[in-house]
Amino acid sequence: MPNVLARTATPADLDDIVSAFTTAFFHDPVWGPVFPDEERRAAQAAVMWRVYVTSALRYPWTLVTPGAEAAAVWIPPDGVELTSEETEGLEGRLARATSPDTARAIMRIGEQFEAAHPSEPFFYLTILGTHTDHRGKGLGMALLAESLARVDAVGAPAYLESTNPANLKRYENVGFSARDEIVTATGQVVTTMWRPAA
Repeated sequence: MPNVLARTATPADLDDIVSAFTTAFFHDPVWGPVFPDEERRAAQAAVMWRVYVTSALRYPWTLVTPGAEAAAVWIPPDGVELTSEETEGLEGRLARATSPDTARAIMRIGEQFEAAHPSEPFFYLTILGTHTDHRGKGLGMALLAESLARVDAVGAPAYLESTNPANLKRYENVGFSARDEIVTATGQVVTTMWRPAA
């Protein structure tokens, strides 16, 4: 695993983070097919990622590699992924970018994720991704390791949803274990994972 000098993201990193996530999740088992038009998928998905990243930047817990090639979006225990206003606005934005049915399907996945959250406080890894131009260098896992060191320093547990089965072993290798499964309306299986406080 490379040595990564992680830094806290700033609003100036927004475009680079959205670009990284748009490429990283283009073929994701959940976030790929939810935008069925592959020719428009990148532009449509970027609408969603921009809302989530913009919201998360209110907290000092979004970490990036020096050039924002990879990013890890964390929501602290006392935070929210989206405010109620952001949630209400997201479906409309997605509907305009895609279709009302697609927007509702995306929002439903978010509702399923929310319903599965543990009741105790935790740091929530909502998004972890590396731009495809930099994939295979270990940047994402190095960034995750640095993130978890910071979470461990405050003595808190961590939680995530893995939308890609290929990543389960990677998460297990840094202390996460499978907690539950969420099945989306289109049949994809999402694994929720928990890492106890250090």
